[in-house]
Amino acid sequence: MRTMRWARTAVRLVLLVIMALAALLAPPPPSWLPAAGDDGTAPAVGRAWPVGVRPRVLRGWEPPATVYGRGHRGVDLAAAPGTPVRTVAAGRVSFAGRVAGRGVVSVELAGTGDPPLRTTMEPVRASVAKGDEVAASEAIGTVEPAGSHCTAPCVHWGLLRADTYLNPLTLLPPWLLHRPSRLLPVLGGAAPG
Repeated sequence: MRTMRWARTAVRLVLLVIMALAALLAPPPPSWLPAAGDDGTAPAVGRAWPVGVRPRVLRGWEPPATVYGRGHRGVDLAAAPGTPVRTVAAGRVSFAGRVAGRGVVSVELAGTGDPPLRTTMEPVRASVAKGDEVAASEAIGTVEPAGSHCTAPCVHWGLLRADTYLNPLTLLPPWLLHRPSRLLPVLGGAAPG
């Protein structure tokens, strides 16, 4: 009887050590995830990624030190040419056209203040026009085969309030940003007795 209690205690201790090591050795969150206290935050009004289900972030938001300084004023999402591009939240198309040879679509997001938040995506072949009302997750175009500044096919997703760039990933709630947790089975359950 004493041996069984000791064995159960030992199994529980081993499991506790394994779980603690797993937590300590887990990889850090990706650098593109919004950091706590990030200056460039926006309300999490998004309901979907602009492309795909959970696209790979090729380059994250890197705010410039000054208004005209170097930086990356958006995020680059892996997306093959022809991939549907969707709105992250409901709003109104404020621009759909070409800028410097690239297709660009901008959407003012409903209910995000005055001035409203505005997302921009490029290179996109627009299927919407200026003034169109769009629902969350509605297709607004497709990824163009040329015009991307990425080394791999991508969509550049930007976010602005007036002339201030913000981190577009902060539009997405945590359940869209993070991979789902995996529950592991508990080994060596307690025996009756």
